[in-house]
Amino acid sequence: MTIFDTILNCIGLIILAVGIVCVYDARKITHKFFSTSDINESTGIVKIVGAVVSVVGSIIIFV
Repeated sequence: MTIFDTILNCIGLIILAVGIVCVYDARKITHKFFSTSDINESTGIVKIVGAVVSVVGSIIIFV
Protein backbone atom coordinates (compact mmCIF):
# COMPACT_ATOMS: atom_id res chain seq x y z
CA MET A 1 0.00 0.00 0.00
CA THR A 2 1.50 3.27 -1.09
CA ILE A 3 1.24 6.62 0.65
CA PHE A 4 -1.24 7.75 -2.02
CA ASP A 5 -3.58 4.89 -1.13
CA THR A 6 -3.33 5.73 2.56
CA ILE A 7 -4.13 9.39 1.95
CA LEU A 8 -7.05 8.46 -0.32
CA ASN A 9 -8.42 6.12 2.36
CA CYS A 10 -8.19 8.88 4.99
CA ILE A 11 -10.03 11.30 2.70
CA GLY A 12 -12.68 8.64 2.06
CA LEU A 13 -13.11 8.09 5.80
CA ILE A 14 -13.55 11.81 6.39
CA ILE A 15 -16.17 12.03 3.62
CA LEU A 16 -17.95 8.97 5.01
CA ALA A 17 -17.99 10.49 8.51
CA VAL A 18 -19.44 13.76 7.21
CA GLY A 19 -22.20 11.85 5.43
CA ILE A 20 -23.07 9.85 8.54
CA VAL A 21 -23.22 13.00 10.65
CA CYS A 22 -25.55 14.60 8.07
CA VAL A 23 -27.92 11.65 8.29
CA TYR A 24 -27.79 11.43 12.07
CA ASP A 25 -28.13 15.16 12.86
CA ALA A 26 -30.32 16.18 9.92
CA ARG A 27 -32.98 17.86 12.04
CA LYS A 28 -30.42 19.90 14.01
CA ILE A 29 -28.62 20.94 10.82
CA THR A 30 -31.88 21.91 9.17
CA HIS A 31 -33.02 23.90 12.17
CA LYS A 32 -29.70 25.74 12.33
CA PHE A 33 -29.25 26.65 8.65
CA PHE A 34 -32.72 26.79 7.08
CA SER A 35 -36.00 28.52 7.83
CA THR A 36 -38.39 26.89 10.26
CA SER A 37 -41.37 26.92 7.88
CA ASP A 38 -40.60 23.63 6.13
CA ILE A 39 -38.30 21.63 8.41
CA ASN A 40 -39.61 18.17 7.47
CA GLU A 41 -38.96 18.49 3.75
CA SER A 42 -35.53 20.02 4.33
CA THR A 43 -34.67 17.26 6.80
CA GLY A 44 -35.46 14.65 4.17
CA ILE A 45 -33.24 16.41 1.65
CA VAL A 46 -30.35 16.62 4.13
CA LYS A 47 -30.72 12.90 4.91
CA ILE A 48 -30.67 11.98 1.22
CA VAL A 49 -27.59 14.13 0.61
CA GLY A 50 -25.90 12.56 3.64
CA ALA A 51 -26.65 9.07 2.36
CA VAL A 52 -25.22 9.90 -1.07
CA VAL A 53 -22.10 11.42 0.49
CA SER A 54 -21.69 8.29 2.63
CA VAL A 55 -21.89 6.07 -0.44
CA VAL A 56 -19.31 8.21 -2.24
CA GLY A 57 -16.97 7.96 0.77
CA SER A 58 -17.43 4.19 0.87
CA ILE A 59 -16.65 3.91 -2.84
CA ILE A 60 -13.47 5.93 -2.35
CA ILE A 61 -12.38 3.64 0.48
CA PHE A 62 -13.08 0.35 -1.31
CA VAL A 63 -11.73 1.31 -4.72
